[in-house]
Amino acid sequence: MTFDNLKLIPPILNALKAEGYEKPTPIQEQSIPIILNKTDLLGCAQTGTGKTAAFAIPILQLLNAEDTQKGRKIIKVLILTPTRELAIQIGESFSAYGRNLRLRHTVIFGGVPQGSQVRELQRGIDILIATPGRLLDLMNQGYVDIRNLGIFVLDEADRMLDMGFIHDVKKVVAKIPEKRQTLFFSATMPNEIQKLANTILKDPKKVEVTPASTTAETVSQSVYFVDKKDKKNLLKHVLADRAITRALVFSRTKHGADKIVKDLNNNGITAEAIHGNKSQNARQRALTNFKDGRIRVLVATDIAARGIDVDNLSHVINYEIPEVPETYVHRIGRTGRAGASGIAISFCDDEERADFRGILKLTGQDIPVVTEHPYPASFSGLVKINPPKNKEVVGRPNAISGRSANNRNRKFYKR
Repeated sequence: MTFDNLKLIPPILNALKAEGYEKPTPIQEQSIPIILNKTDLLGCAQTGTGKTAAFAIPILQLLNAEDTQKGRKIIKVLILTPTRELAIQIGESFSAYGRNLRLRHTVIFGGVPQGSQVRELQRGIDILIATPGRLLDLMNQGYVDIRNLGIFVLDEADRMLDMGFIHDVKKVVAKIPEKRQTLFFSATMPNEIQKLANTILKDPKKVEVTPASTTAETVSQSVYFVDKKDKKNLLKHVLADRAITRALVFSRTKHGADKIVKDLNNNGITAEAIHGNKSQNARQRALTNFKDGRIRVLVATDIAARGIDVDNLSHVINYEIPEVPETYVHRIGRTGRAGASGIAISFCDDEERADFRGILKLTGQDIPVVTEHPYPASFSGLVKINPPKNKEVVGRPNAISGRSANNRNRKFYKR
């Protein structure tokens, strides 16, 4: 299957070739024909599967076919997404895939002055990419008119829930035309998200390319059990490996992220932080420096990291284990994207063992434990997961539930 088989128009095919795209990913292959058929879509896919292109490409084709209006453009497509980073990334995708078309789009988000965003809206656009808060604000001020909307995209719905945006989403939905095509994407489908999907979709086709609880097969995972006080030293020890040229490090808190960056810089490791307390310019500068290789380590909180898309990101390091198991899947999905290989390393202290146990239960995977390092934990590294009754545990050699086996300085824990 190639993009030529999806009945795409030459201007889009040429743009995809310029981007180096040859074959569609599974979600693109399944979603593009459904969207081109003007059918509602419920897409469930983990991060890094090519989801943005899955909706951006057919939207551009549908709008291009209808682009006969002369004069000032009106908003025909609204894409609602939870974070400014993800909104910017989606905007860049529309620029790339639509480079040969006459369609116009803009991105609006909070945390920056609204002046330039308002001017773009007043010039007239076809496609609006927005975060919920800024969108509602500009709608209330009369700068955004979505009465002629034909396509509504809700992206990263589960993250909307995590960030407390669901009520804002419902306010937006109440203001858009009932007669529309709706595209709903979420990496996970908790009950509240499923209920939301049921209320805004009409006879949707469902595309689910990978179970939401699984991690990419191309990502090699490992965990270090370590005392909390030794984590900063363990991080420096791991980063002493010069083969790690670019690492994304996850912290639970903004303050924690800043402390990690300060300690790394004091030890000659170039690093910057990206989180909600940083200005938009500071966040974009840090991300650009990371992409361009001017800094070696980017330290991020979960909310800020959603939407970060960095080519050839080889390492993700969980400095702290996430409290929500699904978050682990999203974190390590930053590497091993589009079929590339990646490495995910986690540091687990005594207080985090219950959270690590939740990850094992969710993913059902073996996670190797690195036992030989300079900062071994003072507590037992045993994390016991009881297997289902009357069911044989099958895994790697010597990998059995709740019991360890030495294997080249590692242990394995099986669900």
